[in-house]
Parts: sequence; C-alpha cells; structure tokens
Amino acid sequence: MEHVYSSIDIGSDTIKLVVCELYRNHLNLLAAAETPAQGIKKGLITDPELARKSIAKVFKEAGEMLGIEIKKVIASVPSYLAEYKIITGHAKVEEETISAKDMNKAYMDGVTKNLTPDKEFVALVPIDFKINNRTVMQDPKGFPGETLTARAMMSMVPKKNVYSVVSLLESLGIELVDISLGSIGDVNTFRSKEIDNDYGAIINIGSETTTINLYNKGIPTDTKIINMGGKDIDGDIAFMYKLDSAEALKIKEKFAFAHRKSANVNDTYETINREGKKIKINQFEVSEVVMSRLEEILTLAKNELNLLTNREIKYIIVTGGVSNALGLEYTLAEVFDNKAKIGKIKLIGVRNHKYSTALGNIIYFISTLKLKGKDYTMVSKEDMDILSSTSKHFINASSDTMLGKVFGYFFGE
Repeated sequence: MEHVYSSIDIGSDTIKLVVCELYRNHLNLLAAAETPAQGIKKGLITDPELARKSIAKVFKEAGEMLGIEIKKVIASVPSYLAEYKIITGHAKVEEETISAKDMNKAYMDGVTKNLTPDKEFVALVPIDFKINNRTVMQDPKGFPGETLTARAMMSMVPKKNVYSVVSLLESLGIELVDISLGSIGDVNTFRSKEIDNDYGAIINIGSETTTINLYNKGIPTDTKIINMGGKDIDGDIAFMYKLDSAEALKIKEKFAFAHRKSANVNDTYETINREGKKIKINQFEVSEVVMSRLEEILTLAKNELNLLTNREIKYIIVTGGVSNALGLEYTLAEVFDNKAKIGKIKLIGVRNHKYSTALGNIIYFISTLKLKGKDYTMVSKEDMDILSSTSKHFINASSDTMLGKVFGYFFGE
C-alpha cells in the first residue's frame, strides 16, 4: 500500500465520503460511506451545527470500515455562481531545464492577475505550456528553456461557498488538503477519449438541484444550476398517493421506473397512506408520475444547454443519485434524441452514481500531484501499516477498467 486519498461530497440529501489507495498506478477502493445530510439546503450549508453532526457521522462510518481515523480530505464546494476563466501566466526558468517549480510559478502568476476580491480560487485545469514563446506541450518538465508560459482554466466561486465548508471541517479537526468542484470531479470520473477530444456536457441530477456542466476537450467552461431534483419526484409521489416523504422515496427507489415502458401494468405495491388507509399503487401509473417529472427536469437542462452555447454538443452524460433509476435510458432518448447516456463508474464497489463527484476529485487531485512532481499521501505511516494489514479485503480497479486507463493516461504508463 502506497498512497491513500479521501474525498467528501457534501450534498443536500446525503454526504458521501470516498477513500481510495493508488498502488502501482491502480486504484483500490478502501471505503465508500454515506449518511443523510442535515442542515444543508440545495447544496448550501444553512444550519452549521446540524451539518457538522452529519459530516462527523460519515467520517466515523468510514473510519470504522478502515480501522483508522480519517484526518485529511479533499472537499467539493458548492458550485453556485461558479466562474471559469482561461488564464495565462509567465515565469522565468530558474535552472537549465524546466521544473515543476517553474510551472507552478507560471500558474500562480496567471491566478494572481485574474483573481477578483469577491471570489475564491478553487482549481486549475491545465491546458498547455509554451517554452520560449515557441514550443507548445502539455508537460514541459525536464526540457531546456529560458521562459515559460502557462495556460489553464481557472475556476472561482464566491468566498462563502468555500469558507462555510472549510470552517465545518476545521471544527471537526479535519485538515482540508484541497478543494474542488462537482464539474471537475464528474468529468474525471467519466474521462474518455470522447471527452478529451469533443465538446459536451455532464448533467448531475441531485436531490434538490440539477447541475449542468459544459466541457471543451475535458476542460469545464460553464455551470448552470436548476433548483429541481430527486426530491421533487418524491413530492409528486407523496402528493399523488397521500404518503409521507420517506415512503415516497422508498417507492421511487425500489418500485417505480423512470419510464413507463419498463413498468408492469399488473404489478402493485401495497402501503398505508397518511390517512391510515391501505392502498395499492400500480407500477405503471407511479412510473408515469416519475417519468413526467424527469422529463421536466431533463427538458429544463436541455433548454439551459441551448442558452449556454451555440456549439454542437457531441456528448451528454447524466450522473447523480437520480441517474440510478431503472429505465432512465428511455426517458433520456426521448428528451435528447439518443445523444445522452447514463455515466458508468468503472471502479468496483462504488458503482452508485451519487459517488461520481467525490471519486473524480480524487482522480483530479492525483493528476495535479503528478504534474507538479509531488509525492503525497493523506495517512500517516502508522495508519498505513494498519491499512496494509487488511488490504486483502479491498477492491482493485484493474488496468482494463476506465479508471486504470485514466491513471495510465496521467502517469504515462
């Protein structure tokens, strides 16, 4: 066991924590924990104390799985009012050949010149480097040069988006190693040749919001948030059949389909409504309720894409907890004319799409370490020994999986 990384995604419905190990360029899942979220509304922290308790619980659950305490983490911060800007920075090369330090100086020059007082810098996605204002390449480390110019996409959010998350984690004694956005996490989870070469979008349907992210060759360029998600489907079911929200959620996840085509007209579900009456719910009918709301959400997302860009969108990937719904592919085909598909997480043991952001942020973090020439792990040597003693229980992502290919891409092996 070599390097261990943890990532948290603080959502409105659930808080997700993923812990992974990178060993010989293969990703192993060590733990994937989740807990119901409290004190969080539409991705923003509204009650810090309730949110703090929820976050503490998910860290406790992950720690119990691993036998160690998680003390460091990467965190995804809210994407509200996120801004993306291509920046250019310059640096003089200090030695005969270009080092990671020179690259970082060029980046920071660009960040410093473009950061505004009301925004907090979140992440950089590299585009390319130019040596001596002539030769362009992706990774110039080790090449001779006198000057270096870096281009990158810088993401920024309002300061409150970051500070609210930072203060909560610090109050729990958790060290925040890095921050990121859902747009960065999702694209790294589903990264492919198509994403790296084309212009497209990823739609993340969460509990209370749906986030639409645009990408140009895998680089995020814009984000739009719709205030509608899985809980609206729960509300429709609860209203239609006079049920409480917990029972409506259960029916959505365990009985209904995302498209009536998948439903059985003769299948029924028996339950007790809020009035104390025993009722039978027809699968075909409740699936129509789910399908109707999903069509509305996806149509709104489609309209937002048309407003965000005039360019042809080559791919649309749908993720988030709601994308686990059976039969969703049929609804996607009707709304997007077969251009959209459901994202598939290739890492065994964390197939639920609600983990796509947390997992992808680990992938992104490791890629930035490689580019900077840094070696880093989030656990101590003592804790590493404990993990190593139980490593036989952990799950491996083999080289033929997409994540294996992603790490091969980043690490050049």
